[in-house]
Amino acid sequence: MTVGVAMPTQTSERWIADGNSVKEGLEEAGYTVDLQFANDDIPTQSNQIDQMITNGADALVIAAIDGTALSTQLDAAASAGIPVISYDRLIRDSENVDFYVTFDNYNVGVQQATSLLVGLGVLDESGEETGEEGPFNIELFAGSLDDNNAHFFWDGAMDTLQPYMDSGVLEVPSGQTTIQQAATLRWQQETAQRRMEDLLTSSYGGGSEQLDGVLSPYDGLSRGIITALQNAGYGQTIEDGLPVVSGQDAEIASVKLINDDVQYATIFKDTRLLAEQAIISVQAYLQDQEPEANDTETYDNGVKVVPSYLLESEIIYKDNIVSSLVDSGYWTQDEVDSGVSGK
Repeated sequence: MTVGVAMPTQTSERWIADGNSVKEGLEEAGYTVDLQFANDDIPTQSNQIDQMITNGADALVIAAIDGTALSTQLDAAASAGIPVISYDRLIRDSENVDFYVTFDNYNVGVQQATSLLVGLGVLDESGEETGEEGPFNIELFAGSLDDNNAHFFWDGAMDTLQPYMDSGVLEVPSGQTTIQQAATLRWQQETAQRRMEDLLTSSYGGGSEQLDGVLSPYDGLSRGIITALQNAGYGQTIEDGLPVVSGQDAEIASVKLINDDVQYATIFKDTRLLAEQAIISVQAYLQDQEPEANDTETYDNGVKVVPSYLLESEIIYKDNIVSSLVDSGYWTQDEVDSGVSGK
């Protein structure tokens, strides 16, 4: 039997790793795999999925670029009796999404905000308040609005930060506090860098305001933000005065930055476990069974609540890189030291 695996892009090491993990696991289980990357181009992904269906795929695993753009393809899959598993990004506005495998994305947002608060000294690493009252100046970044996860990340983060914004511990000098203002189309690093440069010019140009921290929902954005801050003279490391910057995905380039005291934290989502869960779900459907769901309430795609399997994530600081990433085999120490994946 053949499984089509559609991934959004090869510009992020995270998606390359996901695609390869799913492919290898399915092949080990005896399936033929058609793995395609769409390079963040929606028509390309649509055409790839059309071709998978035409070529007789027995199941589809899809990480969508735009979660609202695949209704035609999903209708065709349903007509052909092909089960569709939405991978990490929820496919919206279609009843023909059979299952969703992902992380607890609201909690990922909570963790992003928590890491920022820890970096600022408002919370300690156990999550307890320190009594620090600030005020601290922060700026907010969000992901791509066409990615359903971006909204969960934002909601989790803002529900965590809002009480401190209301009490005056945190301030946002730019005034840009909505997801529409903070969004970063396609999660592009260059877009985040330009917006950070613009924010520094418009809200910090006079030197009367000092930026203390940035909420970033993805390591690629974090690196763009950090580049803008370093170029603006904020220092090369946190000890030198660089603002605290959060992240997500434990990309090796950012893990090195954390190890080097440049980026403050990231969120580790073990994509090996996510790939494993996708494979379990595929096998269940192809054996005429229902995969196990541990959430049947949260993920409404606009047409139905999609049964889901949620995995947990972890905040990575400098002091738990070895215990969480190296000892688990996710990255080697050499990769952490070099910032380059050997995979």
